[in-house]
Amino acid sequence: MAGLGSVSFGHSSHDGLWMPSLSVATDHPATACLASQYAGWRLDHDGYFAMASGPGRALIRAEELYDSLAWEERSDRAVLLLEARRLPSAGVAAHVAERAGVEPAALTLLVAPTATPVGAVQVAARVVEVSLHKLHELGFDVELVRSGFGTCPLPPVAADDGEAIGRTNDAVLYGGQVHLTVDADDEELAEIAPKLPASASPDHGEPFAAVLERAGFDFYEIDPLLFSPAEVRLTSTRSGRSFGAGEVHLDVLERSFWGEPAE
Repeated sequence: MAGLGSVSFGHSSHDGLWMPSLSVATDHPATACLASQYAGWRLDHDGYFAMASGPGRALIRAEELYDSLAWEERSDRAVLLLEARRLPSAGVAAHVAERAGVEPAALTLLVAPTATPVGAVQVAARVVEVSLHKLHELGFDVELVRSGFGTCPLPPVAADDGEAIGRTNDAVLYGGQVHLTVDADDEELAEIAPKLPASASPDHGEPFAAVLERAGFDFYEIDPLLFSPAEVRLTSTRSGRSFGAGEVHLDVLERSFWGEPAE
């Protein structure tokens, strides 16, 4: 989040079901979440592939997303997090440094497989980010979002990265809860709130692993509007009124995390 947000750890309890969880807060949502945290750059070079997140993306600017953000970055250092199982080669790192416009010695690449504790954290901690990205996809001006707070359960570490991708996404889609403070009129928020939760997508309702398998394991074949929290609440700074939609779905979380409903 480029130092513009914070993550803390705790637990959540829904209908008596206790789960470890994290909380995310930021007063710079568009910059921290979309200009930095969003895993939006597909690093695909010399046989190496990873989804890249972090502030170094703002130097590379490979994504059209930056055309709609009021943010430009100039730096002689770059940091990126790669969601991958193996380390990049020196050649791949040199390619990233060149794209970022920094010397190779000034580039830091963090690598986290999804099926690890840190891999689970870095996906679950995007719970606010996905709500910002959903707003952007719906054509809403994300610069109007003044602050964001979210909680998300931390899924148990999976046996492999494929299973972990399912669990970490389910944590957000079926357990994530987000509150955004927005400089907008009641009418705008009342209209957009029902469109924000993951439940607004036709792909919602079953564990993400099943959705991904049906899509031929191609993320880009999945409805992009699925990627959002389970529950979202918007508060207008102009009126003080709040508008919410969505809910936590424990049944799907239990199937995803533990294979069957907990007794």
